[in-house]
Amino acid sequence: MSLVIQQETEGQIEEQTQPKNGEPLPLEQTAEKPNMLFVTLVSIVAALGGVLFGFDTAVVSGALGFLEQRFDLSQAQLGWAVSSIIIGCIAGSAFSGSLGDKFGRKKVLIAASLLFIGGTVGSALPDTFNGYILARIIGGVGIGITSALCPLYNAEIAPAKYRGRLVALNQLAIVTGIFLVYFVNSWIAGQGDDAWDVSTAWRWMFGAGAVPGLLFFILLFFVPESPRWLIKQGRPQEALATLLKIHGEELARKEVLAIKASSKEESGSFGQLFMPGARAALLIGVILAVLQQITGINAIMYYAPIIFKEAGTGTDASLLQTILIGFVNLVFTILSLWLVDKVGRKALLLIGSASMTVCLTVIGLAFHTGQTSGPLVLIFILLYVASFAVSLGAVLWVVLSEIFPSRIRGRAMAIGTMALWVADYVVSHSFPPLLASAGPALTFWLFALMSLITVIFTWRSIPETKGKSLEEIESMWAVK
Repeated sequence: MSLVIQQETEGQIEEQTQPKNGEPLPLEQTAEKPNMLFVTLVSIVAALGGVLFGFDTAVVSGALGFLEQRFDLSQAQLGWAVSSIIIGCIAGSAFSGSLGDKFGRKKVLIAASLLFIGGTVGSALPDTFNGYILARIIGGVGIGITSALCPLYNAEIAPAKYRGRLVALNQLAIVTGIFLVYFVNSWIAGQGDDAWDVSTAWRWMFGAGAVPGLLFFILLFFVPESPRWLIKQGRPQEALATLLKIHGEELARKEVLAIKASSKEESGSFGQLFMPGARAALLIGVILAVLQQITGINAIMYYAPIIFKEAGTGTDASLLQTILIGFVNLVFTILSLWLVDKVGRKALLLIGSASMTVCLTVIGLAFHTGQTSGPLVLIFILLYVASFAVSLGAVLWVVLSEIFPSRIRGRAMAIGTMALWVADYVVSHSFPPLLASAGPALTFWLFALMSLITVIFTWRSIPETKGKSLEEIESMWAVK
């Protein structure tokens, strides 16, 4: 009986979508203005996962010195205290696609928020270093899931014209979380003396993450499931209810049919990831994700005080300059929200990665010639961060969320995100020994080379997807 009802419902959608004269109407004649208030509010809720991402990956920067004294950590253990969360992120992102495809984006994000809350609270409570590590890994699993599914969810619910900026909200949320945690850590550390900091302050730093985690958990109950996922599950009427809130009635029904048509052509099997078209999209997504990391952004974000000390800056000044980096990152990420749907994805990637190449080359030259006593290094690091924020920082998540066919989008996004976390782990571990053995000049020139490769790769391989629906992008890959 349910199958008959579903077929009748789908038939009604098709019948009500056909124009009276049998000729398809142009999109611009059928599309009412989308309900951007509804879409934006829903996208902001999903993007809150990025705040968790930014908060939990950056909070350790303020707590690390206290952890070192509390648990009497070696240098190797210090590295593990920073990077253990990335192990969880790799695992979470690896399984996010299959989980999201099976249970839905919304349910898996709710589960991820609980993992995050458990990880943050668990990181604040243990009396042993191993207990801390276990809690960080658990929280990292939640972060890995949200880092893949939050931008994917926003891409699947956003109108094509505004998809870039709505997906880029995820990156804005990440850098907002990073920026806020600097001040949260500073405020908490100022609440007691040195002994209190070592015994208690670091616990409050980690535990504070439960606040945005709980907010994310509660608000997720008020957002709809992804309409594209619902259609793939054979539930078009539920998807239509959501699409009607976003579009006018006629366009909502047309979109249901377009999503159904694209879904019917795909099996959704793992092997389809490597079929012509999908294989090219997957390769581009993975390479771009790796390039985002090996161009050096997290080496600078994680180790900025060390870099500035190499340049001869005092400890207090280096911490102030680190906050300045966070501010520039935030401002230019906001700028990217405005530019990504106006200038386009490919153009921003080309301009930003070319600028990054120049900035990193100049920084390396400054260290090579010993001209680091003035503001030159700081200026070009800030320009580098600005260039990254307006291009690779935000645009990567947009590209990853929109280039894959719908049936494999979840698991393909998971593979791309996992590649990013693996590259992040490699860079965060290799940067200190590379800096010590090769020196800062050669290290920054290596990052400059990776940025130049990004320019070439973008020019030759990445298509422009601005203004195209997810189904139009899918058709574009089908002809390759």
